[in-house]
Amino acid sequence: MRLSARNQIPARVTGITKGEATANVELDAAGVRLMASITVEAAEELGLRPGSELLAVIKASDVMLAVDG
Repeated sequence: MRLSARNQIPARVTGITKGEATANVELDAAGVRLMASITVEAAEELGLRPGSELLAVIKASDVMLAVDG
C-alpha cells in the first residue's frame, strides 16, 4: 500500500466501542493512546478487533491547541 500521507503510525487496537453508526477505536501506538472515530461499517469491513495491527494514517490540514488562561 502506498499513500501520500506522511503521518503513518503503526498501532494495535486495544478496544472498540460501537454505537449505532460510529465506532470509536482505541489504539496503542508505542505506548501512546490514540482514538479514531470511524463508521461501524468500516470497522466491520476492516475486520478490526482488539489485537489487530494496523497503520493509523492522520491527514489533517489544521491542528488546534488550547490552554487555560
